[in-house]
Amino acid sequence: MVTTDANGKELSNGDAVHLTQGLKVKGSSINLKKGEKVKNIRLTDNQQEVECRIGKSVVVLKTCFLKKA
Repeated sequence: MVTTDANGKELSNGDAVHLTQGLKVKGSSINLKKGEKVKNIRLTDNQQEVECRIGKSVVVLKTCFLKKA
């Protein structure tokens, strides 16, 4: 099972990614801006999602909105 970003590049644990689109986080007041860098991602069982820490909260992001840094 291979997890890939929006451009088809393979992602692995600990990678840094950029957001390709501005996102609103459900259930939170956090707004993520386009181009924001997210460091140290963790892969999940679902190949279309990754986990990351933004501030003090852990957020699950869809890989179709991510580009490997």
